[in-house]
Amino acid sequence: MKRKWLLWLPFALGLVLLGLFYVGLKKPEDHIIVSRMVGKPLPLFTAPAALPGQPGAATADYRMGKPRLLNIFASWCVPCVAEVPVLLRLKAMGVEVDGIAVHDTTEALQSFLARNGNPYTRIGRDDQSRIQLMLGSSGVPETFVIDGRGMIVHQHIGVVSEADIPKLLGLLGQQK
Repeated sequence: MKRKWLLWLPFALGLVLLGLFYVGLKKPEDHIIVSRMVGKPLPLFTAPAALPGQPGAATADYRMGKPRLLNIFASWCVPCVAEVPVLLRLKAMGVEVDGIAVHDTTEALQSFLARNGNPYTRIGRDDQSRIQLMLGSSGVPETFVIDGRGMIVHQHIGVVSEADIPKLLGLLGQQK
């Protein structure tokens, strides 16, 4: 009699696991990362120019009255390639887009921008990831909406897509 019960044990265990899996699908945990930097002033930084003929970036650039996007990217980042067309579209709509290139070389950046286009008004170098870490960015790409007073309004983690354009324009005060 005990042996018959042991034969059903794996089946019962499987049903329990299936039930837990189903509950997990119906009520998933919230995996949205909330930035602790949103609502705070942009940290003080100066990023030297990453390319000749194009200025670097500094905190002071974001206190001139015009909202801007600050995109953390790298030429070696495959997802960064996917967002360049969207950033170019935003630039064509009048959005100022600046970049911070993380762990990059001038040659690699020139090649990346020649292949994909250059949506950036300024590109600063961040060879040690210091600026990236000050911003609370954990990877590339990430994009920050900075108001005209140098305050961080929004942090977008991951690739900026076409679907993100209306939200970004709204946060920038440029409804289109």
